[in-house]
Amino acid sequence: MKPVGARSVAITAKNGDADANKLTAEFFGTFWLVFGGCGSAVLAATFPGVGIGHLGVSLAFGLTVLTMACAGGHVPGGHFNPAVTLGLVSAGRFKPIDAVGYILVQVAGAIDVAFVLKCVAEGKPGFDLVTSGFAANGVGEHSPGGYAMGAALICEFVMTFFFLLVILGATGKRAPAAGRSLSCGSSGPRRSRAPSSPASSTGSRSKRTERL
Repeated sequence: MKPVGARSVAITAKNGDADANKLTAEFFGTFWLVFGGCGSAVLAATFPGVGIGHLGVSLAFGLTVLTMACAGGHVPGGHFNPAVTLGLVSAGRFKPIDAVGYILVQVAGAIDVAFVLKCVAEGKPGFDLVTSGFAANGVGEHSPGGYAMGAALICEFVMTFFFLLVILGATGKRAPAAGRSLSCGSSGPRRSRAPSSPASSTGSRSKRTERL
């Protein structure tokens, strides 16, 4: 039988490994979400003749969430989004102290993938980081539909509210397990390029502002 001290060390090490696995999965999950969502907006949305458009970008965001939630969501819970993390904290289903690490790796993943997308996009002759918008959020002349700040805020609030409502309901104890990933893999209307994800916004905005 192991001494109490040895058992305590073993438990601590085990918990540390589990936390590292959660944060690593959260990093790569956010990386994949931004790469698929923002990457489709930057590289494929307006491709001449065969561009996927706003509908394709919305589907890209939803499908990346769906695939990563199926692949690795069981490890960290599959947040991949600071708004989701904060929503779970406010609902009493996630510890505030753990949310700090989650949000840090989510933002780090988004910034890292923005650099990757920048390298890919600059491989096209004539590409300009600033004039392209680089899938960054925008209002007025920077919004695809020219929507003002007030309209963009209303849209962002409503989308985020219902997005979190779906997630909280779909991940509840009485919710059917089969539909959880599909319910969470959704996206809202593209009024201001709003992805309902602060991490996505931070990643795409960070690389654009480097050139301003």
